[in-house]
Amino acid sequence: MRVAVFVVVLSLAACGSSVSDLSRNQPNVDVARAALRGGSPQAALGIVSGVIARDPSNAGALIVQGDALTAEGRYDEARLSYDAVLRRDRSSVGAELGLARLQLSSNPAAAEALFLRILRQDPRNTIALNDLGVARDLQNRHQEAQVAYRQALGIDPRDSAAQVNLALSLAMTGNAEDGVRLLQPLADNPGASPQLRHDLAAALAMAGRRDEAARILSADLSPDEVRQAVDAYVSSRAAQ
Repeated sequence: MRVAVFVVVLSLAACGSSVSDLSRNQPNVDVARAALRGGSPQAALGIVSGVIARDPSNAGALIVQGDALTAEGRYDEARLSYDAVLRRDRSSVGAELGLARLQLSSNPAAAEALFLRILRQDPRNTIALNDLGVARDLQNRHQEAQVAYRQALGIDPRDSAAQVNLALSLAMTGNAEDGVRLLQPLADNPGASPQLRHDLAAALAMAGRRDEAARILSADLSPDEVRQAVDAYVSSRAAQ
């Protein structure tokens, strides 16, 4: 399965409490997290850069910076942010999760091992469970991936990241209509991001509903890009 086709949803980890986390900068860190969840990593970076300039040891800001840099594909810079946190706090789950995610595209097996290590310490960590599922999907172990997503949803039924990834995993393994049913309510929400709409389009394409997928994608892509995207989604299912 190609990483370009499977949408890796990076939910933000909640960092542990520290003096810097509870400082006057924390509201800005929360705003940056919200921007990143909303699909605006550049906005998140702009916010936390000011926080870090004032408080270089702010773990929450450094983790958000790492997550935003990861979302932009700036992996070496993201690693520096996570390492800066771990130098001060070796138990930071947020930084450990960030470093594990950096392994997803290049070495999903190594990433899986890191997520499992986190889960041995914190079995109810839904973010680690979701990312564990992604690592397994990237290794074409889809049934095991779906178990991890369902475990996350059993702990938090509102976990949209696990719901989206479960839907896409189902779609790629011949259960595309089930994936569509999971994604449709999320994508129909007025505040749905373009990426979420594209996720629904992927599931529709894998269900054989190419015209519906193309209509959704045409709001953001050119006709050539729509055709290429739909073909890629269809082939991702055919390759399973």
